[in-house]
Amino acid sequence: MSGDSWNMLLLSLLGVAVAALVGGLALRLVQRRSLAVSLLLASLVPVLGVSLAVLLNVRQMFISDHDSRVTLVAVLSSAVLSALLSVLLGRRFARESRALGAELRTLGSAYDEGSPGPGGSPPPTVGPAPNLLARRAPAEIAELADQLVRTRARLDESRRREQELEAARRELVAFMSHDLRTPLAGLRALAEGLEDGVIDDPKPALARMRTTVERMAGLVDDLFELSRLSSGELSRRLMSVSVTELVDEVAALVDDHARSREVRVDVDTPEDDRLVVLGDSDELSRALTNLVANAVRHTPRGGTVRLIAYRGPDGRVRAAVVDECGGIAQADLPRLFEVGWRGAADRTPDDGGAGLGLAIARGVVEAHEGTIDVANVPGGCRFELSLPAERR
Repeated sequence: MSGDSWNMLLLSLLGVAVAALVGGLALRLVQRRSLAVSLLLASLVPVLGVSLAVLLNVRQMFISDHDSRVTLVAVLSSAVLSALLSVLLGRRFARESRALGAELRTLGSAYDEGSPGPGGSPPPTVGPAPNLLARRAPAEIAELADQLVRTRARLDESRRREQELEAARRELVAFMSHDLRTPLAGLRALAEGLEDGVIDDPKPALARMRTTVERMAGLVDDLFELSRLSSGELSRRLMSVSVTELVDEVAALVDDHARSREVRVDVDTPEDDRLVVLGDSDELSRALTNLVANAVRHTPRGGTVRLIAYRGPDGRVRAAVVDECGGIAQADLPRLFEVGWRGAADRTPDDGGAGLGLAIARGVVEAHEGTIDVANVPGGCRFELSLPAERR
């Protein structure tokens, strides 16, 4: 290369270096400003570098003054065009970013202010997000907007479930307060009667006290079991469990209770299939016992409760409990397994349950990777649990 070429190269590098230094400092100063300003500077810095290189080399190229002015005008025109495009692009990015930020602030404030009030009123839902994609935003902004829409939907679903759980918790506390306060009042009355000597024959009073204490102990046991299920601390001593034998054992276990209510318990199990599953026999027995006891309690005198065990077409082991309760309101079916929920008809004076039996049954079955369903059938309803068969 000739000496003039080296001079032109060095002058060009010098102009570009000066423009890069000035542009870097300017971008550092405005890094917390609007995106439009940064884009404007980013587009002007290369033009500034070219302009300085041209200004420094124009005399080295031995061109006329007229040609020099034409070159400078062309460079300045490019700089103006670049600045205009940068401003338009920056304003577009800034507008979409502000819109996205506004939606995020709306989402956050809605959930911050959406906590239940002192009266337990449910928080307002956030509602559907506006269609940010209709604004023809750039791909990155459009992707963020789409993520916002999906996040909003997940938060709405989470808030809905939170409201349902909170309502179930309040309902459970109210039921348990009633179910514990009533027997405690009876125990106090019996204790005062025995203490004051107004009860001539203490044996029936002591028997009633023992029965009441056993009922309260059952409530506490149900609460403890439900707490274990909710915390994931279910003890699962995995072993091969024959559902056929389990159904027979549960039927024998509730037979005395069923006879006292004049309800017959029929068992229908296959003779050539033990229907083996892998699980905790005690927990599965408790879940099935809760279903059968619930069926016996709601079946009128002279009725029949059927226990059916079979293998489904999908190979899963199924156990069904069919009662003659007369059916359940369709609107109440989805709530049957909620903690503490009981229909109005279930609130009878001799009802010894606390509305936890079905919730415990569902928790046990789900802990064994199974499912439990309920449906109305002619004359009653059918509870059916499904468990994966043990793999040989």
